Amino acid sequence: MESTDGNDAKSGQRLKSAAALKSFMLKSSTESKLNLYDHLSRVLMKVMDEHPDNAVDVIEDVSREVKRGLFEDKQSTLRDLPQTTATELLAEQQRLLFSRPEEADQEEELMDTPLPNVSEVAFYLEQAGVGLGREEMQRVFLALKQLVESQGLLRCRLWGKILGTESSYIVAEAEYREGEEEEENTEDAAEDEERDVEKEMNPLPQSAYRPPPTVPKEALGTGANKFAFYVCKEPGLPWVKLPSVSPAQISGARQIRKFFTGTLDTPIVSYPPFPGNEANYLRAQIARISAGTQVSPQGFYQAGEEEGDEEDEAPRDSFEVNPDFEGIPVAEMAESLSTWVHHVQHILQQGRCTWVNLAVKPGDDSNEEGEGEEKEEEPDEPEPEVGPPLLTPLSQDAEMLNIPPWTSKMSSVLTSQHALAVLRSNLWPGAYSYASGKKFENIYVGWGLKYSGEGFSQAVPPLPQKEYPSGPEITEALDPSVEEEQVLKEALEEQQAAQEEKEDTDDPEEEDDD
Repeated sequence: MESTDGNDAKSGQRLKSAAALKSFMLKSSTESKLNLYDHLSRVLMKVMDEHPDNAVDVIEDVSREVKRGLFEDKQSTLRDLPQTTATELLAEQQRLLFSRPEEADQEEELMDTPLPNVSEVAFYLEQAGVGLGREEMQRVFLALKQLVESQGLLRCRLWGKILGTESSYIVAEAEYREGEEEEENTEDAAEDEERDVEKEMNPLPQSAYRPPPTVPKEALGTGANKFAFYVCKEPGLPWVKLPSVSPAQISGARQIRKFFTGTLDTPIVSYPPFPGNEANYLRAQIARISAGTQVSPQGFYQAGEEEGDEEDEAPRDSFEVNPDFEGIPVAEMAESLSTWVHHVQHILQQGRCTWVNLAVKPGDDSNEEGEGEEKEEEPDEPEPEVGPPLLTPLSQDAEMLNIPPWTSKMSSVLTSQHALAVLRSNLWPGAYSYASGKKFENIYVGWGLKYSGEGFSQAVPPLPQKEYPSGPEITEALDPSVEEEQVLKEALEEQQAAQEEKEDTDDPEEEDDD
């Protein structure tokens, strides 16, 4: 009897555990709304119907197919539209470049345009092995056309493309319009007025230190600011005009080495600190690259006639096309650097193309009474900086870092009768020039950085200034007490009395000698 009771108890426990397991397997999932019991039942029924070989090896695939079959009936044939990508948005903006305005007349199209023949330039650049490609050059040409029409420019050309870590800059070079003025000096004037007001209102003594005078910026249309530059990230996107460059920004750009990000308002974090943001740094690098790599065949330009004295000390910054230029053979231009010349002014160490004397204030007038003083100050005046004149041959360029500044070649040695003379700058990697007969062009496609040799070392911070010397004239002391003042007063009186007695004793001896 005991054995039968024990078996009944075990069977009852198994039934309870089986019921509990079944209830657990019947619980629906919160994600798929399915339960394990029904899923295992469907899997076993599929195995019984299909009798697959090696069922234990394919049981996972069978389970996956059962699940997929349950969801296929519930899926809708409609799909959500994908979000518009950045490429599609750019293509939509570039589509406007290819749309022709209805008001455009054929007579206007036949007139002279301020744009060069970009298709021809792209062809020659392709022969030279450089450039942006046919498709991108065509889009850039249409973007330049849009820029000329919107800004009313007199002349515009593709300067090049500067690469960045996030996006790049397409750079256009244009001439300033007549009557265009600088609008950046208002903030500096307001700051000077605030400083003057603070000095008048503050009764405390002011420091006698005066910072060195600031090198003035060159006027628009001259020197490093001879041309205006516009940039855009992609053809079809808005053009942004870069600000004019100052000598301090050019000097600061020479001391740092930074990659561009592609955003103009990005701050430049460097040592020494750079006076401006990425837009100013970009403009400074463009000025440096233009001054070092803008070249032309010798004889294509000639010095322009300027009003005034011929023996003017200021270097000439104007030139004109020589109508008698007949071209130089391509083979000769590929062999000799003396057939190429610089047609952009050299930037001096001062950060300007024309040197300015900071010791003489522009408001001071020389008077006859002060001629003596001026003669005394003449030895202290700095010596003026003089750079190479315009249209200087490339053969006179100095070698830097044990590498030649230029490399020249022919675009093809197989068909030399149709080849081009190609020139590459080794100091500014990415700067190229080509020439064929009376046609030539300059372009820059690179990171906007100068060749620095094997490595670049950041400038070392200056040594800290020395502390002031400690002495009785500077070191503060405690105030003496009344007793100490009385003792000092008595000592001084005794010293004065002794001095008077000594003088009285010395006077009779002097009278006896007389």
